[in-house]
Amino acid sequence: MVLTAGQVHESTQLEPVLDAIRVPRRRGRPRKRPGRLVADKGYSYRKCRRALRRRGIRHVIPERRDQRAQRAAQGARGGRPPGFDRAAYRGRNAIERCINRLKQFRGLATRYEKRAATYRAMVVIASLMIRLGQ
Repeated sequence: MVLTAGQVHESTQLEPVLDAIRVPRRRGRPRKRPGRLVADKGYSYRKCRRALRRRGIRHVIPERRDQRAQRAAQGARGGRPPGFDRAAYRGRNAIERCINRLKQFRGLATRYEKRAATYRAMVVIASLMIRLGQ
C-alpha cells in the first residue's frame, strides 16, 4: 500500500507499489516479482505496460476504447492489440470487493485522519478486522 495525495493518479504509483511487493515462498527469501498483475483500465498506459515488461511481469490490463480507436486508425502500423486473459481478469473482483468493504469504515472513506501514518494504521486495522471477520 502506498499513500498519496488525493489528486494523484493511481497509475503514477505503479512502480513504488511493485517495489514494495513481497511474494512469500515456502522456503527462502520472498520474491519481489509477482507472477501476474491484474489491473483495471486506469493502468492501460504505455508507460505502465513498459514498466511491467521491463520487470518481466505478465499483465492482464484491458485496453481503453480510445487506445483501440487510435490503433485502428493507424491501420497496419498500429500494431497488434495487447494480450488479454478474460478469465484471469474476472478474479479482480475480489480486490474490488475488499476495497468496498474498507470503504464501509467511515473514517477511511472520508479520510478523516490528517496524518498519513495514522491513516495507514487505520487501513491496516480495518483490513485485519475484515480478515478476522469483524
